[in-house]
Amino acid sequence: MQQIIPTNPTYAPLQALVDELVRCGMRHAVTSPGSRNAPLALTLASRGELDCVSVIDERAAGFMALGMAKASGRPVAVTCTSGTAAANLAPAVHEAWQARVPLIVLTADRPPELREVGAGQAIDQVHLYGSAAKWFVEVGNHEPGRSTAEHFRGLGCRAFWTAAGGRPGPVHLNFALRDPLDPALAEMDAGQWAGRDGDRPWAHLREHPPAPDANDVQRAAARMAEAPRGAIVCGPVAGEVAEPVARLAEQSGWPVLAEPASGVRCGEHDRSHVVAGYDVLLRDEAFAAGHAPDLVLRVGDTPTSKPLRTWLAVVPQVVLDPHGAWHEPTRTAELLLHAEPAAACDALAAALEMRGGSNHGPWLAEWRHADSLVAPALAQAPEPSEPRAYVAAAGALEPGSLVWTASSMPVRDVEAFWPAGAEPTRFLANRGANGIDGTIASAAGATRATGAPTLVLIGELALLHDIGGLLAARRAGIALTVLCVDNGGGGIFDFLPVAGSADHAAYEEHVATPSGLDLETLSALSAMAYRPVSTDDEIRAAVAAGPGLVHVRTDRAANVRVHFEIAARVSAGLTR
Repeated sequence: MQQIIPTNPTYAPLQALVDELVRCGMRHAVTSPGSRNAPLALTLASRGELDCVSVIDERAAGFMALGMAKASGRPVAVTCTSGTAAANLAPAVHEAWQARVPLIVLTADRPPELREVGAGQAIDQVHLYGSAAKWFVEVGNHEPGRSTAEHFRGLGCRAFWTAAGGRPGPVHLNFALRDPLDPALAEMDAGQWAGRDGDRPWAHLREHPPAPDANDVQRAAARMAEAPRGAIVCGPVAGEVAEPVARLAEQSGWPVLAEPASGVRCGEHDRSHVVAGYDVLLRDEAFAAGHAPDLVLRVGDTPTSKPLRTWLAVVPQVVLDPHGAWHEPTRTAELLLHAEPAAACDALAAALEMRGGSNHGPWLAEWRHADSLVAPALAQAPEPSEPRAYVAAAGALEPGSLVWTASSMPVRDVEAFWPAGAEPTRFLANRGANGIDGTIASAAGATRATGAPTLVLIGELALLHDIGGLLAARRAGIALTVLCVDNGGGGIFDFLPVAGSADHAAYEEHVATPSGLDLETLSALSAMAYRPVSTDDEIRAAVAAGPGLVHVRTDRAANVRVHFEIAARVSAGLTR
């Protein structure tokens, strides 16, 4: 890495800051066009170490950066111009905070003399994202010189390590930029702007994951040993936990209720304790009551499943969280262990092994037998139907594939029905704020950051909500396979009381909101191959054919009934 060559008094501080972001390890950035942020965008784009993607729409830009950061685990910078452009980043910033994603938001702003005087593209950007920003800095204007260089270098390092460290999240740097906004060369002393020798960051934060306290481990292991009817519940979690969870399950004899995004449901690790169909099983009131556990060990965030959350709300829990973030909506946990989950699971497994482990009695066998009923019940559902369509590609994806799941019905059907399997498949979703916005742009960012073949599972409303993401992916040359289940509206609303009590016409227009948009036309606009399908075999063939829009039409009026029928078949099997 060569020392920067400062351009002019506007650009030099930004060059120093971006230089530090690169030295700290940043590898991806997203820009949106604008005059006021041209110095930021051009400075990011000038760095060969950065994969810098241009996205016209700021909302899509924010989510693409979010997807890059979520998939890579590294902070990603996103920049935009002043005014409402910055406000359009808010959805991604809020998702980043809720989902613990490291994001560095670099907004350009009008200088103080152009604020609140009627100047164009000037809104109040100070603390624009409120409590969703982990750290906010009004950067200010500084005279060129060595002290300014050191300030901006330190600022870049602190922004990077603040976004990545502790509980990861977004930081917001607001730059009140004055002319020159163009990269016209000026006489500058390069030595004044130099960084440390050897490509070292100006400041490096050394952070070590919290190790579980030995006494807490022993106390928790004692509680687990006294609770033969226990369960391990795995939700979305940063880092690899599959092997440690499998070892802990073996020693405890407990079932592992694993959401796909946990990384525990699918992979080459021991899955003999994994229960994939817990959402369907716990819809059966008799089964849920008869299998109320003595203790639950929860790893990561709480899964989406409402039956699971209801079941968890009345049982004692121990929660493993690397950030001590109090992500515990049931409020029944008796211990929140602030420790790195993989290390904590390994330590608990070792402690249980010293106690003699479990005798693997009928408790686990009951769960495994019940779980075996779900796949046959699903197989009796008609084709096409939503539960089958969303999981049809299971077992047929390339090893190392990434599956990005949209909110609403896709994430719920995937959690309920995607089977455990040996294929190393990574599942991601925007489940921090749980919005449907930005799904395609986020998936595109994750694809760009990882290079993994990506399947997006999405309904047509979420797809149409992010047409900007489709166009951003096309412009950036990011190829996605999008499986869209088109049921003519918001299918999830049909499960709610409002569907039965509201005026039907008003409900259809204002709640279900069928669009009537032709998805073949949309695929042409997005330069995507269009593949209409209607059976599981056709879905698998269309997905295997490579990037494109795979379109499945289903009957929304029948969707609720199909789900209830699957659950009824499972319940019938449980009572035999």
